[in-house]
Amino acid sequence: MDRTFVLVAALFGFLGVALGAFGAHALRDTLSPRDLEIFETAVRYQLIHAVALLGVAGAWARWPDVAGTLTASGWLFTGGIVVFSGSLYALVTTGIRGLGAVTPIGGVAFLAGWAALAWAAWRAGTP
Repeated sequence: MDRTFVLVAALFGFLGVALGAFGAHALRDTLSPRDLEIFETAVRYQLIHAVALLGVAGAWARWPDVAGTLTASGWLFTGGIVVFSGSLYALVTTGIRGLGAVTPIGGVAFLAGWAALAWAAWRAGTP
């Protein structure tokens, strides 16, 4: 699973950099300043959580006794990226403002992912 999360992290990292460049260059003149800010927030959270996935992969390799909790953390980060960042990308590129209603679900997934990672670190190595 550690290799899976490194792969997912690399893909999200690559896409985050590509989308960041796309937003900065191609969308700068087409989006409102507020929508560009929303797009940048999506990119930022995607990149932060791509790095978090690398941390999960490293922890997974180091603490196999809490692999289940770490796996949950990794998939929660993955789901958070898809739902949080994905809904924001879709919101600003389609203009469908109702998509913002699902963004907090991704935020909750991020929070749960961090909580699971903390719980795994707390429990690692304990009987």
